[in-house]
Amino acid sequence: MERHDFLPYAVILLLAAVIAVPLARRWRLGAVLGYLGAGVLIGPSGLGLIGNTEQIAAFSEFGIVLMLFVIGMELSPQRLWVMRRMVFGAGSLQLASSALLLGAGAWALGLGWKAAMIVGLGLALSSTAIDLQLLAERKELTHAHGRLGFAILLFQDLAAIPILALIPILAGSHEGSTVAGDVIAALRVIGTLAVVVVAGRYLLRPMFRAAAQSGSREVFTATALLVVIGTAWLVELAGIQMSLGAFLAGVLLADSEYRHEIEAQIEPFRGLLLGLFFVGIGMSIDVGRAIAEPRLVGSLLLALLVGKGLLLYVVARLVGREDRNQAVALAALLAQGGEFAFVVFGLAAAGALISPAQRDLAILVITLSMLATPLLVRMRGELLPAARARPQRAFDRMDGSAPRVIIAGMGRFGQIVARLLTANHIPLTALDNDPAQVDVMRRFGNAVFYGDASRLDLLRAAQAERAEVFVIASEDPESNLRTARLIKRHFPHLKVFARARNRQHVFRLMDLDVGHIVRDTFFSSLELARGVFEALGYDAATAERFTRQFREHDERLLRDQYPVYDDAAALMQTSQEARADLEQLFRADVAGGEGR
Repeated sequence: MERHDFLPYAVILLLAAVIAVPLARRWRLGAVLGYLGAGVLIGPSGLGLIGNTEQIAAFSEFGIVLMLFVIGMELSPQRLWVMRRMVFGAGSLQLASSALLLGAGAWALGLGWKAAMIVGLGLALSSTAIDLQLLAERKELTHAHGRLGFAILLFQDLAAIPILALIPILAGSHEGSTVAGDVIAALRVIGTLAVVVVAGRYLLRPMFRAAAQSGSREVFTATALLVVIGTAWLVELAGIQMSLGAFLAGVLLADSEYRHEIEAQIEPFRGLLLGLFFVGIGMSIDVGRAIAEPRLVGSLLLALLVGKGLLLYVVARLVGREDRNQAVALAALLAQGGEFAFVVFGLAAAGALISPAQRDLAILVITLSMLATPLLVRMRGELLPAARARPQRAFDRMDGSAPRVIIAGMGRFGQIVARLLTANHIPLTALDNDPAQVDVMRRFGNAVFYGDASRLDLLRAAQAERAEVFVIASEDPESNLRTARLIKRHFPHLKVFARARNRQHVFRLMDLDVGHIVRDTFFSSLELARGVFEALGYDAATAERFTRQFREHDERLLRDQYPVYDDAAALMQTSQEARADLEQLFRADVAGGEGR
């Protein structure tokens, strides 16, 4: 792409997305179909506004890399171990059975056994980008079919390396290779993965700690992008799929205190590049050939969707033990071909396993299957709504699920709340924007994450929409108010408990309709005053009564002063009147006590 072509291309791509995606959402078709439709419209088969689709596709592939990185951060190694039965059981069965069925079909159509094997393996793969985006849009990633679908997609990504390695062997392009060369290549892959794991274990947290301590959001964002792109580039040098390397880096950060902040920083880039990726797929559709050969293209498309869908249904029923609705939901979601098949068929054509015409036909069918997937998922959702994931499944109950309580601020105030909740096994997520405090708290075994709770993207990353209670416990009044304002606007279902520094802080929280406000040191001061009364010779009942009366009087005064808290003269007058009323209250109490 020439430099002078960049601006008009960027304008066309963004304009197409800005127009097509809202229209698709309004028609309840989903953002994915909107992006795909926009690509068809502006691509070579549509208006022809953009012709250089290869470079756009190569650039937009980073959207998949960022998506796999974010997904990896949601899966700790312990969680992956719990999911091993679904990943390696259901995943391997789906890939093997689909490859056998589709490969047999290709062999029956006249392809040689080598070509048929590659075609079967390529078509057995599904689109990770489209499927996970649809699950996220429909909030079905935690449903039973969403969990099983993710496990199968994860196994497909793991299988990408041996499939790529198999193509040159079948094509005979390895004639110049030796056993020693093959061993060296295998060691290079293993060594690269080992470097990623070791670096992730010992270098990533210090990197993000230093970025957080710099106090610059731009530096933190740059660090996150450096980790993702640097890991992707390193594993690509070793012949490993970029997205798999990014996924591994994400897994290594799954237990990090910076996980939510990293996800919040990556999200805008991920969303934009993924949208660009879908637009690129739409631009690659050869509408002319589909119109010229409708029977051939339609038959192959139907065979792919029906054959693969039936096998997915069987896998869901036998291995996943899902009900009929969940099995149909999985089949509708994963029956399409995947973007990785573009690479597989490109290499197969370069190795003369298949002809360029066969490659183009396969890519057309796969792309059309991607285009059909949002429609199939919508039809399934309207006809057979899938039930939510069953709570008795082990991987739905483990650590990392949505918290019931989110605590913003882990100073002395938030720590006490967190300790009490943790002792009662209540799931919580704690956030703090002081990297040093986060580091100290995690050394004592506390699950604290770095991030500014007054940012909407971070709250979404912490799953605030699924929590029940939000505790605002940070020491900065302005930060508390920003957080409360954000929660009341975007998460009105949350019950908010806020810490207030002083009376003015209380009034401003009342402006935001925060229902549960606790004044800093107020109750501890009352407790101290009660002890002073007892030290001066008052009995315990009288000291308790004095402090209770003062608390009730002061709480009434807060409510009375709230309408005039921004009027200094009125506030001063009500304070003087309240002081006199309090003295009168205690005089009456003492007199009544003496009379008794």
